Amino acid sequence: MFESLSSRIDHALKVLKGHGRITEINIAETVKEIRRALIDADVSYKIAKSVTDTIKEKAIGQQVLISVTPGQLLIKIMAEELTQLMGATHQEIKLNGNPPVVLVSGLQGSGKTTFCGKLAHYLKAKGRMPLLVAADVYRPAAIEQLKVLGEQIQVEVFADIESKDPVSIAEKAIQHASIYGHNPLIIDTAGRLAVDKAMMDEISRIHKKVKPSETLFVVDSMTGQDAVNTAKAFNDVLDFDGVVLTKLDGDTRGGAALTIRSIVQKPIKFISTGEKMEALDVFHPDRMAQRILGMGDVLTLVEKAQEQFDVEETRRMTKKLHKNQYNLEDFFNQLKQIKKMGNIKELASMIPGIGKQIKDVEIEDDAFKPIEAIIQSMTPYERQNPEELNGSRKKRIAQGSGTNVQEINNVVNQFMEMRKMMKTVSKLSSSGRAVKDFSTLRG
Repeated sequence: MFESLSSRIDHALKVLKGHGRITEINIAETVKEIRRALIDADVSYKIAKSVTDTIKEKAIGQQVLISVTPGQLLIKIMAEELTQLMGATHQEIKLNGNPPVVLVSGLQGSGKTTFCGKLAHYLKAKGRMPLLVAADVYRPAAIEQLKVLGEQIQVEVFADIESKDPVSIAEKAIQHASIYGHNPLIIDTAGRLAVDKAMMDEISRIHKKVKPSETLFVVDSMTGQDAVNTAKAFNDVLDFDGVVLTKLDGDTRGGAALTIRSIVQKPIKFISTGEKMEALDVFHPDRMAQRILGMGDVLTLVEKAQEQFDVEETRRMTKKLHKNQYNLEDFFNQLKQIKKMGNIKELASMIPGIGKQIKDVEIEDDAFKPIEAIIQSMTPYERQNPEELNGSRKKRIAQGSGTNVQEINNVVNQFMEMRKMMKTVSKLSSSGRAVKDFSTLRG
């Protein structure tokens, strides 16, 4: 996400290296490079110029403290301006009404239906009982796709295959939700290949009839400035409440994320990065600005971990670490929880300083499969006592997992090293001593 833009901005900031303070001369070249980077990321020239002019104005003449370099000062100013550009503060999804209704709109191919499933999964995890409503009666297999997603996340899908009237389907769904206590309804509406009058009239009729508490516009980030123009056209008709940016994990330049807020004056509420139902993030402008500038996003990483890791389980694991009882069974269970958090490379990029180092490294989501196969081929006793693995046991495990003894040795040796490290960290944290350099803990 934003790898090209981040790289270009990082390159621009190198101009300031070695300077004791920011001057009009050295800032001019840096700002020019930043402006080019924004334009190349598909930010409109007008907005790119406005942002960089403000950055330049704020930066010139500022006193650089002894402990702060000009580059660091400019990053701080840029983070503030990018945050303002993308909406300043996070805005929650509104779920008022009885039952609350979320109307999802957008062009065909933008990822609306997948987002509906992700949103239902997200809200279900928050303790709600969502109902997915199949109101796209035109796209072949749209209803079937929603049903598949609903089954995957165990959320009910309301569909009326006899009806071709989306307004009627939405009304019946509200009645159904009122009877069975669903909260909220998530209505998947039809899209078109381009904005047309028929689509706008239809979604406008649905909007007037169901009176949604939240109307979201889903936009494909990969379409760049076209996404911004489409959002404006929809907003003129619907006056939607927020934007959802999809496909941010693709080969996108990111301009839509940076400028859509300033064009339609509506907040970005969610970003979607992949096909997995867990791959949905609440949008925080300040965190996104930090990620663009290579500062990481530790808060989002922690939140993702909290969603997957049980507090009691974590305490139990800590006790096992203290007693040196942490085993491959525990590791395997935690591995499954980590995979649920999302794309591995995306997660790693949230750690400050790591993003730049792995930008050219391919990390497949199934990178853990060989390790999982090895652990699954072990008996419960072997998982709980990895130090007991002898030559004959390893040969049997290799045969069962489709690997070889050398690979098993690597997994076991790395696990043993990791267990030692985790035990050390656990002791330090429990005794109140700070771990000063996390960079040494990279695997």
